[in-house]
Amino acid sequence: MPNRVKKLIVVPGHGVVVVQGRKTLSDTGARRKAIEPGQPMPESTHPNHVLYPGCKPFPALPPCVHYAGSKKLLRKSIQLQLESAMDGQPAFDISADCEDGAPSGCEHEHAEMISAVIAGADNRFGRIGCRIHGLHHPAWLDDLEVIVGGAGQMLAYLAFPKAERAEDVRNQILALEEVRARHGIRRAIPVHVLIETPGALREAWQIAELPLVECLDFGIMDYISAQHGAIPATAMRSPGQFDHPLVARAKCEIATAAVGNGVVPSHNVTLEFGDTDRVAEDARRARREFGFLRMSSIHPTQIQPIVAAMRPDFSEVEEATAIVIAGQDADWGPISRAGQLHDRASYRYWWELLQRAHATGMALPESARRRFFR
Repeated sequence: MPNRVKKLIVVPGHGVVVVQGRKTLSDTGARRKAIEPGQPMPESTHPNHVLYPGCKPFPALPPCVHYAGSKKLLRKSIQLQLESAMDGQPAFDISADCEDGAPSGCEHEHAEMISAVIAGADNRFGRIGCRIHGLHHPAWLDDLEVIVGGAGQMLAYLAFPKAERAEDVRNQILALEEVRARHGIRRAIPVHVLIETPGALREAWQIAELPLVECLDFGIMDYISAQHGAIPATAMRSPGQFDHPLVARAKCEIATAAVGNGVVPSHNVTLEFGDTDRVAEDARRARREFGFLRMSSIHPTQIQPIVAAMRPDFSEVEEATAIVIAGQDADWGPISRAGQLHDRASYRYWWELLQRAHATGMALPESARRRFFR
């Protein structure tokens, strides 16, 4: 009687199902033939398919999100996005801003302008999202209807501000799904949530657990303003924003909740937009000391310093390339490299580093580019 094994497969509409099957070469530990140098990896052995059983891969987002509120600034941002792209990969996202960009009383017209920009031919990468008004603003539902109904097929994400609790975000997601279904949009639209109130910070973990959420974004100015003077205004800027215990605690909680639930933590803006050295140092501290993988920009001069500071070192990229390729050639089984053990846990680490490098527009080793990013 041939050896038989139990396997878990996911069947749409039925969840995880246990099936019986004969042992295959991969079941018995045999290795597939190594892929020739330069040959693209088969989809079935791509890291995103193999290294995340039962869970979603970590989102690979550009390291910078640039906010623009007017049509003029949006057009300039799109042009810069096109000019700075490498290998068809934009170095930053654009957030078209309804919340702070719309003139009072003209919210509907502003949303229509943003919808037309996102749906337009210049949005070649599909990396323009939109921050709508908060749940307690009378225009938020109309924003949702206009933006999703008019540009849902090209919308990179929706950003929800001013949530007070996880239930607020859940209700907005339900409304988003209703509008999406009504307009016949089949693709899921990711959600980014600004954590900028004490209540949202208290429930950051529950917010990060919600479906469709792929990013938690710290809104430092609104957060400090909501503290009723308990945190001084100097904590909105460096070095206070990193050194004040209550602000540092908020950043740690947001980053922990985000990465703990497989979503991207995004750091707040630097207010001194004319000081590019300060912007770069803030991005480095956010990345290295607090674990943020993305940062907001409010001026075009901030984009490149943020992207550069968020990039991995090239030596790490070379190491990641060697380890991930060796793991794939070993059918993702354990390997020894330079006297160190590597298995699927370390493969995930190095694979995500490679994805971050690619998202920042780094020139990847040719072997990594051809195998994983064609």
